Order: sequence, then structure tokens, then C-alpha cells
Amino acid sequence: MNDQTVLSYLKDKFKDEQKLRVEFLATGSATSLEEYKHVAGIIRGLALATDIIDDLVQRLEKSDD
Repeated sequence: MNDQTVLSYLKDKFKDEQKLRVEFLATGSATSLEEYKHVAGIIRGLALATDIIDDLVQRLEKSDD
């Protein structure tokens, strides 16, 4: 498995997890403000991780040139 495949896999998994948590909040499933904040923090963390992977992929593509 090459670097691009691993990064693509991770990005897809992070997006899937993020989508599940967004749906959780959108349906009003959080039972408290603390739970809402916790899930929102996870969503932000997954978005950040996805952005970092995107940046890394761009850097890897430039280094291949």
C-alpha cells in the first residue's frame, strides 16, 4: 500500500466519522450541552485532521515532480 492510498483511506474514514457525528447533532441526539460540545470538538478535530492530510498529499505530489 503506497503513501497516497494510506492517506486517501484515512481521509475517507475521517470524513465518514465526521458525517456520523454531524448527523448525531443534527438529529438532536445530544442529551446535554457537554455532550454537544464534546461531539462538536470531535467534528472540528476530524476536519483539522482532514485538512492536514490534504496538505500532506499536496506536499507529496510536489516532491514527486
